[in-house]
Amino acid sequence: MPTAPRKRAASRNKPLPADDDIAADHDDLQPPNAWLMMLEGRAPWELAALLAATPWLRKLPRGDGHPVIVFPGLGANDFTTLALRRFLDELGYVSHPWGQGFNFGPRHGVLEQCNADVQRLFKHHARKVSLIGWSLGGIYARELAKELPDHVRCVITLGTPFTGHPRATNAWRFFEFVSGQRVTNHELLHQIRQTPPVPTTSIYSRSDGVVSWRCSVMEPGPQAENIEVHASHLGLGMNPMALYAVADRLAQPAGHWHKFDPHGARRWFYKTT
Repeated sequence: MPTAPRKRAASRNKPLPADDDIAADHDDLQPPNAWLMMLEGRAPWELAALLAATPWLRKLPRGDGHPVIVFPGLGANDFTTLALRRFLDELGYVSHPWGQGFNFGPRHGVLEQCNADVQRLFKHHARKVSLIGWSLGGIYARELAKELPDHVRCVITLGTPFTGHPRATNAWRFFEFVSGQRVTNHELLHQIRQTPPVPTTSIYSRSDGVVSWRCSVMEPGPQAENIEVHASHLGLGMNPMALYAVADRLAQPAGHWHKFDPHGARRWFYKTT
């Protein structure tokens, strides 16, 4: 979903693509079909799989205690990210909810509060903050990293539609209804597509029933990667394979980021670009 993040001077100086160019680049993207939507019903099984995999996941490398903010998806609140945050706390990170109730889009004051929270945690811990965003929450994480690159350690998104057209999702009408914003602001779409200047990982699923998976794929770069997992959209934040990848990304020493390597048995569960 597009948001209304604070505009930066640098982004205003970049030429914007023509409306026709945007349409031509993304007119082949369609929302996930009805079959994939039905498969979203497997989310409770992914939670059950997480509980079953807990002894294995506890053997992952311990965290270094740096702060992590977790942003929920559209129409969701901090309760939906509870399993993910407990998982991070058990590994030794200091997780924080976004603390703004239900995520009904970037209404007045929402992004300003997110920005203030990142700066507060950075000052309190005297360490950079990692940002994890599920679906729409990933847009917040990416935009905050663009605004505060010196405060953000890394960004991890889960099924976030930051490229393609917002109507290549099954949630765009709901977004417009609850946020009061349109999804056709081409300047914002151009801004959202830009990759943050910090290590950034997009975790996505081709069987996502809400977001067309192509909308969650970045152009790979020195600090940008995509990791494909088998998961539903509603289950990404509690899918054990997705959480394993999250933990692997967070465990890297600050300043020594490297891309995810699905070597050995992991190659059966992950695909990377």
